[in-house]
Amino acid sequence: MSLDTPTSAEPEDRSYRALFRVPTLGRILISMQLARIAQSMLTVALVLFALAEYHSPALAGIVTFVSVAPGLAAAPIVGALLDRYGRLRLMTLDYLVTTAAMVLVATLATIHELPDWLLVAITFVFGVTSMFSSSGLRSLFPLIVPTHLWERVNAIDSNGYLLATIVGPPVAATLVTTIGGPATFGLMAIPFAVAAVALVGVTEPVASGSAPGGLLREALIGIRYFWRNATLRGLGVAFAVSNVAGGFGTILIPVIILDRLSAPAPMVGFAFAVSGVVGVASALLAGRIDSNGREWRMLVVAMTGLAAASALLYPAATAGDQFVGLAWIFGAMAILGLSSGLSDVALFTVRQRRTDPQVFGRAITISMAFNYSGFPIGAAIAGSLVTASLEFAIVLAVVAGVVGMLLVAAMVPRLVPMRAD
Repeated sequence: MSLDTPTSAEPEDRSYRALFRVPTLGRILISMQLARIAQSMLTVALVLFALAEYHSPALAGIVTFVSVAPGLAAAPIVGALLDRYGRLRLMTLDYLVTTAAMVLVATLATIHELPDWLLVAITFVFGVTSMFSSSGLRSLFPLIVPTHLWERVNAIDSNGYLLATIVGPPVAATLVTTIGGPATFGLMAIPFAVAAVALVGVTEPVASGSAPGGLLREALIGIRYFWRNATLRGLGVAFAVSNVAGGFGTILIPVIILDRLSAPAPMVGFAFAVSGVVGVASALLAGRIDSNGREWRMLVVAMTGLAAASALLYPAATAGDQFVGLAWIFGAMAILGLSSGLSDVALFTVRQRRTDPQVFGRAITISMAFNYSGFPIGAAIAGSLVTASLEFAIVLAVVAGVVGMLLVAAMVPRLVPMRAD
């Protein structure tokens, strides 16, 4: 399949306006945004629910881990399924499974029949299907969007997450505080359901990357392709380490705000929203840059910022004053957003440029899983460690960020401009 799928956009027009003329992209983005807002609410709601109802930072780390790790572990099979059966139907399946899971959690929690092991089990189920939607979108965009608009669509993709970070966490934190966890989970079922409905009738290019043979063979082909591709391998190792710091942050930030600074729960959501607001501007600006041949420098700068954001959590935790501590937190989240926007556009675009379109589903899914694998590990470690030493947990997060930056500099090839044809 050609990378330059015909669209109504003129080849020389690189504007965001040209991007939105791509057929069916509007409905896909609406569905994406609804689901991502709900997902960002879910991440914060799970942590706050575990802290409030079970009084357990360890459980908060465990549910964060199982909401992500199962999908990452299943990435090779998920990618093979995406290449074989298409993206949209499996994305819809994920949204429906998560809708049902939210209704089940809300119902069982309301009648006080939700032991901690069952919460973990339900979270595990939608953790398994979550990669269908996240990697499905990433491997769908380069198939339906022409190459000269990849920076633009990747900026929109990044901003989908960042906008969700602005809206979702504050709403989730406020809802859990005011109406309680069970009702919050019930409300989160609505955007997942609407996201599924929005995809009804949307078509995609016919999948053509399946190799003859069984699903396992296709998955193994994807693994071999990923590991033999120096760019994908380098990105995978570097971001896996760096995302350990991200996993730490998911637990550290609520614990610092709620326990160390004794600030109200909505401040957790507002802290994540700061990252989202700055990140939206960062990604939109980065999307206007022709990143071809500049990806390595963009990634190194961005990863340096991510490590710096983790370092600012230390003065926040040791400030001794709520206002000063929150100022350090918000500063850290602003740097995180600035770095994330730049990192996302460079990462998504170079991965698309250096991947054979016939294995987009498998290669991008495995790459995403490898990149993100450090996040649930960091969250699980932080959940067990913060009760013993919050400061030591922050130091480990900083170390992970610095090592990730050094690895991306050392392992990702300094790429020359690649012709899009």
